[in-house]
Amino acid sequence: MCQNPVAHILSFPDLIGESREMAKDYYIYILASKRNGTLYIGVTSDLIKRVWEHKNKIVESFTQKYNINRLVYYEQCQDAENAIRREKRLKKYNRTWKLDLIEEFNPEWKDLYNDITGSPGQAGG
Repeated sequence: MCQNPVAHILSFPDLIGESREMAKDYYIYILASKRNGTLYIGVTSDLIKRVWEHKNKIVESFTQKYNINRLVYYEQCQDAENAIRREKRLKKYNRTWKLDLIEEFNPEWKDLYNDITGSPGQAGG
């Protein structure tokens, strides 16, 4: 089962000092180029690192080509199988549904990267 960002944004493991070795979590995330812009949906076991890679254009990819680097939504899952299943499901949803999902949990389309890293400034892109 996956959790929406509201349920865990303040309890992100790195921010409360839990050991990453205790349990491996997986994250489904949505990046956007801007509000209502181009979207990218991905899955990772290290959300901070993966978003940093998108922001800093480390790998040549769709997100680099279209400047998609704002973390606007994510969910946390306890296992890879559920995370991958949820990612595939989100990718199949129509654009309006994806926009509604983002709007429900992040109505200002704020870049959530700084929230999960605890950084006051904008990192990368």
